[in-house]
Amino acid sequence: MEDLRFQHRVRARAGGIRKSAIVGVVASGNLEVLVERVLPDTECALDIKTAAIGFGEVWTAVIGDFVERYSPGGLRFSINDGGARPDTVSLRLAQAVRLIAENGQ
Repeated sequence: MEDLRFQHRVRARAGGIRKSAIVGVVASGNLEVLVERVLPDTECALDIKTAAIGFGEVWTAVIGDFVERYSPGGLRFSINDGGARPDTVSLRLAQAVRLIAENGQ
């Protein structure tokens, strides 16, 4: 098991008022993302637990692209990875940001 942590300064707060959201499912080739609105508006953090050891550079690239595209300020992401491909990671992160941006509780 490998634990990765990324922290970024971002240009804007993520939209919406929802406090938390969860997308995906931990399974072979997929991942679960829990997102919580708990950080200052100019910060985001991503904690990743993965059984796929040695892919830190790939995670760095995918997370960097995600942060640049979505500016998820104020959000902490907890990711449980079941061996997801980079495109699946990007999809789940985008889904999490869209879901938390909804105006529900």
